[in-house]
Amino acid sequence: VHRLLTYIFVYEDLLSLACGAAVIWHFAGSFERSVGTAKHCILTATFSLLSALLFLLLEPLASRLLELGDAKGFLPVAFAMLGVSTTRSRMKRTLLCGCRVPVVLLPWLGLCLAWLVPHSSLLGNLCGLLVGEGYGLGCCFCLDVPESVGSKLDQVFPFTLLRRIPGLKYIPGSLAERRASENSTINPVPGTYPTQSYHCPSPLALPAHPGAQSQGF
Repeated sequence: VHRLLTYIFVYEDLLSLACGAAVIWHFAGSFERSVGTAKHCILTATFSLLSALLFLLLEPLASRLLELGDAKGFLPVAFAMLGVSTTRSRMKRTLLCGCRVPVVLLPWLGLCLAWLVPHSSLLGNLCGLLVGEGYGLGCCFCLDVPESVGSKLDQVFPFTLLRRIPGLKYIPGSLAERRASENSTINPVPGTYPTQSYHCPSPLALPAHPGAQSQGF
């Protein structure tokens, strides 16, 4: 049973480990910034478990058609996060290699590129993508963590310990707190940037009499 969660930490060699680290840094990092650290941890375990169960359900049927490998690494969970992000995105199209493509097609194009990752499982990545898109469309609404619950989780262990670790950026569960932290990084504190003083000469004094003013001009 523990393999339903721990397979995301299994890598065959250093190259697959490096690819997994890059996937975690890019996809999991951006997903964490959008939902918060506490909800991100819960959804990581949820996507891992659901992807593994779906893999075990489809493996007997798919193994008759082609040779399959075991699901290993973080890629299935990364595809689940990518499926959620693209399904709930407000953007309809985006630029890819100079061409405008629908956003919902990006995970499926990434599924083709996942063949280049060493020891990646096509069925495992497909299961993760199906779980993410189903979650994004609201099929797993009972597993969704409300924002109020995410804010309460920030105040309990072990998330309180994560907030105190120096050098670790903790993302709060409240949307208002996330926006406030983003604005604090975008808007600098007055006096943090060097300023340059410009000399503005005082205007010339004009004579008081209209006649003298016309003669001056």
